[in-house]
Amino acid sequence: MVTGAGGDVGGAAALLLAQRGAAVLGVDINPDGLRRVEAQLPAGAAFRAVVADVSDESAVERYVAAAVDGFGGIDLFFNNAGIEGSRTGAWCAIPDLALEDFEQIMAVNVTGVFLGLKHVIPVMAGRGGGAIVNTSSIYGLKGSRKQLAYVASKHAVKAMTATTAKEWATSGIRVNAIAPGAIEGRMLRDFVSIIESSEPPPDPEKPVRYNPPPISRWSDPREIAQMAIFLLSDEASYITGACYSVDGGLNVL
Repeated sequence: MVTGAGGDVGGAAALLLAQRGAAVLGVDINPDGLRRVEAQLPAGAAFRAVVADVSDESAVERYVAAAVDGFGGIDLFFNNAGIEGSRTGAWCAIPDLALEDFEQIMAVNVTGVFLGLKHVIPVMAGRGGGAIVNTSSIYGLKGSRKQLAYVASKHAVKAMTATTAKEWATSGIRVNAIAPGAIEGRMLRDFVSIIESSEPPPDPEKPVRYNPPPISRWSDPREIAQMAIFLLSDEASYITGACYSVDGGLNVL
């Protein structure tokens, strides 16, 4: 099961899992994104799309029930859905951060991850175990100016990962997190646009650019998805409670 399956990383993960023979339930609030994934599936793939808000507990119960009813259970869970926030909340000083913008980010990035864990774990435990990967961020490992809500939310994901891994290891459930850096796709484009609109560059011919990572390029969504799939696989059978940077060396001190 993949949440945020209509987005860049979630969609890449859903496609890679389907290509490797997994039955995949893709969850997203955006039906158009899910349809784009469905259009790229290999022939004969077992895929079911569920439109759901991950911050709504009744919707989470519904997507978990859909996985159980449609596929018999849940073995692998990529708990990936997340947002950067609205144009007013994604990049602003703390005194200017509206409570509703803060709460929106926390609802999806924290409550959504928690609810996924809450309702998926009993299903996994009943089947004798499984593997979970939560999506944090490099900003779940450090701070960043003007991103209080997003940074706090991704630190929370890392903390929930460690706590859940310790609590459920003896039930055969492994829980890890990934901490991506900047990823080519919709979220990065929108975020750069937000920064440029709030802090116009001194030279219009030189728009906002992050300092590139040592690898000298931003990641392809598939590269992030591949790390998540490795951690979900039996090849990572002795790994739990960890958070892996997938950032091209961006977070190297």
